[in-house]
Amino acid sequence: MRPLQEAPGAPLPLDALDETRLRRLVDVGPTLGAELHLDSVLDRLLTVAREVTGARYAAVGVLAPDRRQLERFVTQGVDDDTRRTIGDLPRGHGVLGVLIREPVTLRLHDVRDHPLSYGFPPGHPPMRTFLGTPVEINGQAWGNLYLTDKEGGGDFDEADEQAVQVLARWAGLAIEHARYHQETAAQRDEFAYTNRALEATTLISRALGAEVDLDATLELVVKRGRALIDARSMVILLAEGDGLVITAMAGEVSADVRGARLPVQGSASGRAFLTREVQRVADFITQIEMTSRRAGLGLSGEQFVSAGEHPALFVPMTYRGRSVGVLNAIGRTSRQGQFSDAEEQLILSFAASAATAVATAQSVEADRLRLSLRAMEEERSRWARELHDETLQGLGALRLLLSSARKASDREALETALGRAIDQVGAEIKNLRALISDLRPASLDEIGLGAALEGLIEQRREQTSLTIDYHVSLRLEQDEAPMRLTPELETAIYRVVQESITNAVKHGEATRLRVEVVEDDHHVTAVVEDDGVGFDGQPSATGFGLTSMRERVGLAGGELDLSSEPGKGTVVRAKFPAHHLPAPGDAADGLRLATDRDSG
Repeated sequence: MRPLQEAPGAPLPLDALDETRLRRLVDVGPTLGAELHLDSVLDRLLTVAREVTGARYAAVGVLAPDRRQLERFVTQGVDDDTRRTIGDLPRGHGVLGVLIREPVTLRLHDVRDHPLSYGFPPGHPPMRTFLGTPVEINGQAWGNLYLTDKEGGGDFDEADEQAVQVLARWAGLAIEHARYHQETAAQRDEFAYTNRALEATTLISRALGAEVDLDATLELVVKRGRALIDARSMVILLAEGDGLVITAMAGEVSADVRGARLPVQGSASGRAFLTREVQRVADFITQIEMTSRRAGLGLSGEQFVSAGEHPALFVPMTYRGRSVGVLNAIGRTSRQGQFSDAEEQLILSFAASAATAVATAQSVEADRLRLSLRAMEEERSRWARELHDETLQGLGALRLLLSSARKASDREALETALGRAIDQVGAEIKNLRALISDLRPASLDEIGLGAALEGLIEQRREQTSLTIDYHVSLRLEQDEAPMRLTPELETAIYRVVQESITNAVKHGEATRLRVEVVEDDHHVTAVVEDDGVGFDGQPSATGFGLTSMRERVGLAGGELDLSSEPGKGTVVRAKFPAHHLPAPGDAADGLRLATDRDSG
């Protein structure tokens, strides 16, 4: 027996192969090529190699990119317990390295006798006979096929050598085909993922751009963001004072964590917030529970995600150079391992869009608050003027009348003074009732918008010399009662009409008004038109009460339009989406409550 034989790179003639083995090699080509996954190809290759050569053990060593060592070693014939005992797999030293440096077939009587043999590590099964051959793809070494310990204790022969060389050729073609398939599938999956991500990001950007309510914006961000990268849970923490407050969440997160405050110092979220760089952790539950213990928060990891080891990304939400919060993506639903670099870039881009939307919503919310406070102060100033100019002066006149009555020397003078005082008290009661009605008419709550508007019109007729034409048409229920709009909408419509009439009298010097409130299938439109002096450009927002009008209309989801020309009067038009209180049935669709009044 030969202690060492190196065969030339070209395959040997097939004359040494028996017909059965030859048929087996011919048949195995198509079956190897049919495998579409590299692991399946390698497993099939080792099975057939052992079958046609009678080897007890088989292995494939895959070369690293530098072709100097093995980066992967796949075996057959060694059980799992033995593999664990052996420890680290070979990297291509000793006899295995011979085929790396010189990619030619190598057949040995006893591998231990080779001058470059390193021997076997503790626990390694004894191996003697050896047969190895390179596996090439497109003329380049890809790896090596190793076989040891031929059954029966004999040496591997020339037929075995021929068989493994043929098998190695088939393997090269099959591996190339499997790699091409996997690369194509990966590219297809990446393209599909990128396309879905682009579509999702576009939809999110559009949705965020149209949303100015902060709570709705946050809910949209966590739900769409979680779906975008297939996370188990997603949490948004917004900066508040010296901490980060959990403000929105989606997925497996428990509702009771909302409002929890995490410290900026000593937490992964805080590091992302301060450094404006993505932070990765391999196990979210360990991280959050460590943070909770340090800060005394009493939070558990399973309030955020189911038990287990879950990777997480802590992504800063940055707007114009400042951090507004942190977005936490926790766990994977359908994939294993850490989030990929592509997913990190995707969620980072998404977080930037989300930060813009959140900052915009916060700005809108702050503006609304400022407008509401300003409108409130305007209302207070208005009622203060009314009370000072009307009620306070009336009470002062009443005091003079009563003082005069007390000094009266005869009964007739006393009765005259008391009569005037009683009349003054009546006038002040009437004025106070008017003020109370302006503040909040009882009919608006008890009967509805139509009755409240009719009362307002009648009151203004009594107080002024205006000619007012009005028309109110609202939906009816089956019993001919008005179908009530929501309280917020009724109040908004009432205040727009009220403020428009006040402006027409106080600023427009109008003599005639047209008031119209009409509901169609989807909207309620309120129009107040006067024949006053009008104006050029835009009136003072403060003087005309436009701030409160626009705020009310905007909060009700409506649109306000104001048009005027000098000498041609003013038209105020407000259009609202029609929202009703729940009502039994909807069979009265199309019916209207119509109240028309003309006054000369």
